[in-house]
Parts: sequence; C-alpha cells; structure tokens
Amino acid sequence: MTTGPVTFFGTCIVDSVAGAVGRAAVRVLERQGHEVTVAREATCCGQPAWNSGFAAEAARVARATLDALEGGEGPVCLPSGSCATMMRVYWPQMFRLAGDEAAAERAERLAERVVEFSELAARGPVPAGRLEARVAYHRSCHMTRELGIVDEPTRLLDALEGCRRVAWADDLCCGFGGTFSVKQPEMSVAMADAKIDSLLAAGAEMVVGCDQSCLMHLEGRMRRRGIRLPVRHLALVLDEALGGPRP
Repeated sequence: MTTGPVTFFGTCIVDSVAGAVGRAAVRVLERQGHEVTVAREATCCGQPAWNSGFAAEAARVARATLDALEGGEGPVCLPSGSCATMMRVYWPQMFRLAGDEAAAERAERLAERVVEFSELAARGPVPAGRLEARVAYHRSCHMTRELGIVDEPTRLLDALEGCRRVAWADDLCCGFGGTFSVKQPEMSVAMADAKIDSLLAAGAEMVVGCDQSCLMHLEGRMRRRGIRLPVRHLALVLDEALGGPRP
C-alpha cells in the first residue's frame, strides 16, 4: 500500500465551481491511507495568464502558490491534469522568462512532487466499488500528451463493478483549451459538438474525466443542445462508488 503525507491543491476551477470534486478527491485518498493536508494558501498556478503570453503576470500569481506548496512533505496532488502540467512542466520556464531564477529552481524541486489525482490514486490499492453505467471517459489533452497519464484513470474505472466503458472519440480535444474557448469560440463549439456527437452515437449514460474545465465545457454545450447526461469528475465517481455522498 502506497500511503503517507499528501498536500492537496484544489485548483481555481474546482474551488470556484466544483468544490465537491475537491472534497471527494480528499476522501478517496484518505480511504487509501494517505494523510491529506489541504493547501489553503495556494491560489492559482498562473495558467490563464501564461497561455495568453503574460509570463511576468503569470509568475506573480504563481509565486503565492509556490510558497504555499513547497514546505510540505510527500506528493502534491491536484485534481487536474492541466494544472499539474503547468506546475510540473512549465513553471520553471515561466519563472525564468519572468527573470526569477531562484523561483525557477524552487519550482524544479517542487515539480518532482507534483502528481495528478488519478496518477496518485492508481498507485495505491485500486478502490473497489460499484458503478452501474455505460461510461464515456474523456482523455484531457494536457494530462494525456504532456504528462503521459493514460491508463491510470481507466484502470480505476474498470475496477468498479458494473462500469462499462464505451468506445467514442475519447482522445479528441473537447475544445475548451482555457483562453482558446474565449478567443476562438466558433472553433471551440465545433470541437465540443464533434465530441458530443460521438458520445450520443456510443450510447453512453455518463461522461467521466479528470479535468473539471473540460467537463464544464462539455456539460455546458450539452445543455445548450438539450442533452442531459451526467458529467462527472473521476474523483466524484470513485467517492460515490466507495460509499461517499451522492450528488
């Protein structure tokens, strides 16, 4: 069993619009034997400004989170492949572009501890539970292509009795892309619609993913099209299957 201290950073999206996801992730990790501490002083990883080309502004935002996270022990766990990628891959580059070599070196040390939620959960005893549903799992871009986290989420889903994953356009981008959806709304909607059309053809009963921003984008577009399928973060699914509160 892989257990020990874990520092949990909920991320902006989860804290702002999906607090239940953060609470569910913490409960799942605690059931696995981890001692979880929530990093309450952490704010944002700086990704919105970074994606828009504002390295100095992104670094200014990210410093508070770096300060809040580097003092703990064990893994730093995020329920977001996108934010985990920002911290694990891009923080050192961002701080250097902003002229802060000391912060870049601190970020490099912290990057060795940063893990995405499913990546950490899959290291321990795979939670056994039940989920009676045909599930479409969405592979978010940063998590799949930047971090190389591919099998861990599906391994966790496949361990749930009754869970049947369907074949669909799981590897296509949902079209959110952070500021991309604001700058290129028509293209963003078209990409979401391609995913949703594949989803409907597959006969899925639920969409599950590991990035709340992607899920929020897909759910919003489905609602505009009058489609009412549950859209759930993996942490919520695992927590409920293990006896946690239903949404």
